[in-house]
Amino acid sequence: MKNNKQHIWIGTDQLNNSQELSQMEQSEFAELPANGNSVDLKLESNRRDFLKYLGFGIGAATIAACDIPVRKAVPYVVKPDTIVPGVATYYASSFVQGGDYCPILVKTREGRPIKIEGNSLSSITKGGTSARAQAMVLSLYDTSRFDGPRAIVDGVPDKKATSWADLDAAINKKLKPGARVRIVSNTILSPTTKQAVADFKATYPNTELVSYDPVSASALLQANEESFGQRAIPEYMFDKADVIVAIDCDFLGTWLSPIEFARQYASRRKPNGQTKMSRHIQIESYMSLTGSNADNRIPLKPSQIGAAIVALYGEVAQQTGAGGGRLAGPKLSADQQRKINTIAKELVAARGKSLVVCGSNNKSEQILVNGINAMLNNYGRTLSFARPLMTRQGDDKAALQL
Repeated sequence: MKNNKQHIWIGTDQLNNSQELSQMEQSEFAELPANGNSVDLKLESNRRDFLKYLGFGIGAATIAACDIPVRKAVPYVVKPDTIVPGVATYYASSFVQGGDYCPILVKTREGRPIKIEGNSLSSITKGGTSARAQAMVLSLYDTSRFDGPRAIVDGVPDKKATSWADLDAAINKKLKPGARVRIVSNTILSPTTKQAVADFKATYPNTELVSYDPVSASALLQANEESFGQRAIPEYMFDKADVIVAIDCDFLGTWLSPIEFARQYASRRKPNGQTKMSRHIQIESYMSLTGSNADNRIPLKPSQIGAAIVALYGEVAQQTGAGGGRLAGPKLSADQQRKINTIAKELVAARGKSLVVCGSNNKSEQILVNGINAMLNNYGRTLSFARPLMTRQGDDKAALQL
């Protein structure tokens, strides 16, 4: 076997430079016994021996084709008390990325995170996780991520990283007490970060914090502020609703707090005879995880979602005698309108125990959904502002004014 590394040996014979081993390596062909003028060959083997020789030959050829890599196991000089080689260590932490939040347990080996699990002690998620939380561990090993602060040159991050000291010096040259400063970030949930922003504003009074969420719920916040005077997202209680109507809203997959909603939703989807199974109707323009679990799924075009909300609002208003009757707006086909009328009857029959949610980022459509829930007396029963959801605080209007 060829090996370019002279300090690596395989077997004691090679280590001691055995003469017999040297002769065997030099003898490529073994001499066969001769009997007179003919060679006396007695080759007797069975199928099992043939397979043995074949396997050994392939293995030897494979090993001879490459060098064995050298892997050094370096022991600890002073081993940390919290690390036992081969034994995993778990840490309780939180996954916060934009508006996504999840209490988690991080499995580590020798200080390296390798797996994410939900924290069963959480009263919100109760041990659940999302696909984004599970995939977060991959970002720790991403070789393409920034290894330090970088300056923006002509709208593009500089390829060369700068130091924090140089970055602070460059920013301090431009900061003045009267300067207009805008801090752009996604939704901030950390009280420590909020206090740091408040301290910065105290030093530079003309500073404004602009929150922008890539997956925005700004229309829902604006609609609630106009309808109830509170710019917040209500607490949705899917486990208390007998009839759920979701309009272009994937609340089991991506909408607002899918881990919490999935746990509540699942608790009412088990027909065990003790709890009434909830009825789920999904109106959507694409196949979603939530739509695939619905009892009744009504597919519409994206351009028809607004018309479906207007039609549902008008039908609920007519059947409840509230809300001012039908509204003018785009029309649906006769078959689609008939389905909306049936949905409205089910909602009115479950008045006070129904829930209508919408994933649209259109303020007018969200105001109509608020009106539907109000006519059905759902506020205080299946949704409430007593404990609002603060994971989405972005303001699209403020971002456009930058």
